[in-house]
Amino acid sequence: MVRQSLKSRTGALKPGVGLALAATTLLALSACSDPRAAASANATAATNTTTSSGEPAAKTFNLTPEQDRFPAGVDEKAAALVPEAIKKDGKLTVAVSPFAPPLAVYATDNKTPVGNEVDIAVALAQTLGLEAEIVPTAWADWPLGVESGKYEAVLSNVTVTEERKLKFDFASYRDDKLGFYAKSSSGITKIESAPDVAGKRIIVGSGTNQESILLRWDEENKAKGLKPVEFQYYDDDSASNLALQSGRADLTFGPNATAAYKAATDQKTKLVGLVDGGWPLKASIAATTRKGNGFAAAAQAGLNHLIEDGTYGKILDRWGLSSEAVAKSELNPAGLPKS
Repeated sequence: MVRQSLKSRTGALKPGVGLALAATTLLALSACSDPRAAASANATAATNTTTSSGEPAAKTFNLTPEQDRFPAGVDEKAAALVPEAIKKDGKLTVAVSPFAPPLAVYATDNKTPVGNEVDIAVALAQTLGLEAEIVPTAWADWPLGVESGKYEAVLSNVTVTEERKLKFDFASYRDDKLGFYAKSSSGITKIESAPDVAGKRIIVGSGTNQESILLRWDEENKAKGLKPVEFQYYDDDSASNLALQSGRADLTFGPNATAAYKAATDQKTKLVGLVDGGWPLKASIAATTRKGNGFAAAAQAGLNHLIEDGTYGKILDRWGLSSEAVAKSELNPAGLPKS
């Protein structure tokens, strides 16, 4: 996603930002092992059970190093598109930022990256007849790493922008979505457009794309005589959770991927609305590579093979991200314009 600075509305960095927030900064600010075993009953990264009352219980995601990923077969046509410079060592070096589940996070051994982005990278490499070499990378470091040739691709929740397209090529693999989440017992069931947020108390990250969208919706509402939004800002995730669960806030609004993971694991919140990350424009998350090196076309073909044979859908489902699935990968799709 589009990276922005973590600042308060006055422009100063807020003090006391907790570890939980720091770990998900790359997502909260948006514009943000070799799988040889066959898929088995343990291949899904999340299991669903029900409680004694019949209600859905929390999902348990597999965050161990032993992932038992869905294997992907080679697509010869896609593999033929891989540039020789990348193909020659038989490996695809992919940068990921393992700091925010379910996209990418360190496993329980504190050293093995796991998550949706890792699974997609591994499956893509297999489809292209290569072996994925996953390299943990700070999110801010991927542009230089790609430009220098250190990384042949990046799968790290990167949003396509017109500015980035000047230096990089892209093959899309997820829609960039923002989610409205309410307390599980809340009477709020649907947020689709500006009138739905009128008068609501909404937690949002300061200086983020989601705040910008909410501010525009609020202006629309006030111009129509509707009640204004009460914007709420918190320094850490714990304070935000407490405000929502105690009834001091009605909704949170932020990147859907991490919020969906939280909702699935603790069952304390529910999704009530999805918004395109570039509203009113669509925003795409894409595999990123150096401009003009030819790999993006191979990645697009490989991703479309994974979509067509069902592997892609299984991966997104296992990490709870089916709502962000794309029908097909696009080569250098329209990017978000400069703000």
